[in-house]
Amino acid sequence: MKKLMVGMALTATLATAVTPGFGSIGGNQEKAYAAATVTYKVTASKLNVRSRAGTTYGIIGSVVKGQTLSVMSKSGSWYKINYNGRTGYVSSDYVQASGTATPPAESTTYTVTASTLNVRSGAGTNYASIGSVKKGQKLSVVSKSGSWYKINYNGRTGYVSSDYVQASGTATPPAESTTYTVTASTLNVRSGAGTNYASIGSVKKGQKLSVVSKSGSWYKINYNGRTGYVSSDYVQASATTSPKLVVDSFKTLGNAQQVILVTADNYDTKSAKIQTFEKVDGKWKQVLTANGVLGQKGFALSKKEGDMESPTGKYTIGTAFGRYENPGTKLPYRKITANDVWVDDSKSSLYNTWQQKPANGRWTSAENMDIPAYDYGFVINYNESRTPGKGSAIFFHVGTNYTAGCTATSKEQVVSILKWLNPEKNPVIIQSPVSELDKY
Repeated sequence: MKKLMVGMALTATLATAVTPGFGSIGGNQEKAYAAATVTYKVTASKLNVRSRAGTTYGIIGSVVKGQTLSVMSKSGSWYKINYNGRTGYVSSDYVQASGTATPPAESTTYTVTASTLNVRSGAGTNYASIGSVKKGQKLSVVSKSGSWYKINYNGRTGYVSSDYVQASGTATPPAESTTYTVTASTLNVRSGAGTNYASIGSVKKGQKLSVVSKSGSWYKINYNGRTGYVSSDYVQASATTSPKLVVDSFKTLGNAQQVILVTADNYDTKSAKIQTFEKVDGKWKQVLTANGVLGQKGFALSKKEGDMESPTGKYTIGTAFGRYENPGTKLPYRKITANDVWVDDSKSSLYNTWQQKPANGRWTSAENMDIPAYDYGFVINYNESRTPGKGSAIFFHVGTNYTAGCTATSKEQVVSILKWLNPEKNPVIIQSPVSELDKY
């Protein structure tokens, strides 16, 4: 924040900070809180008061340098205050609190504010997305790592940006064990969060920092017993443990360096989770996560022609296809014409192959390929032996409801995966209920 925002003072006694009926303070805690005198002084010339704890929320007014506030509690890096008879929030980065008491934390509620928010495998945008959460969804927050919340996500660990989560009336979650390391040869330590503040010293490349909090693009640190600020652009923040990917435990991947993993909660659901992984420098990295759908009746225990179920197993990836020009895939690509069909007649010698009309007695039934579901997709090399009745025309294609036995997701995601797939990396697709992943 610019220097214009620094220099505002806010003073309050804890006796006035406690309001009758405030639910998270009670009994002896309230008496102890009221007994200690705490002065809050704003350090910005003008400080916005917002309707909730975050800069994305509306401004309901402002306070000025030297003004006193009645602080009720602390929510993350925000103070909840009484403002002209109503509740408001001010950033604690620009409020100087002196005294022995700390405002009590409120009960925990974390709500997503973005329409769709990526959940990542680590605390940073450089980590792979492992899924997403929707606006209004409540999160189970474990801890906070810099500007990221560590959460429980579908039974595994994930991370979401705190910029798009409303920590409404919440206590700051316990900090995750994070190492902060200087990356610049010499990095100035300043007296405030900005280059316009005086340098009070410097730190060297590789030095570990004791980070107190983050204010915009600046880390507040303990520096030789006093408070200092360093630019986060030259500090690497890394959690001490790296999340383990599901593919790390797979034993059947052979020389595959790209994996598409399609999972469902059980055999009977048509909803699927699609994840892609790629091995880079000997380590698996997650690339994409998307929602998908399976056959109308879910996964098949033993796939049969016309059963409306998707086969489980590990398969290689065949020809890419579409009704339009190649979107940029490295796979062999075939453009669909009005005459293209896939033979599903188990009695035909051409069963489970791509052919062109007319049939001329070569088959009695075949699936038309020139349909919107096949705007883009690729062949899953299932039943390559073409065993009669075992199932045919198993594709990865466009769709969001259910399929007749294929796997589908949005057109955007299909194209993204097609562009990513590289036959030189021996890609495979694994389809399985979550409970049976140990087979692979």
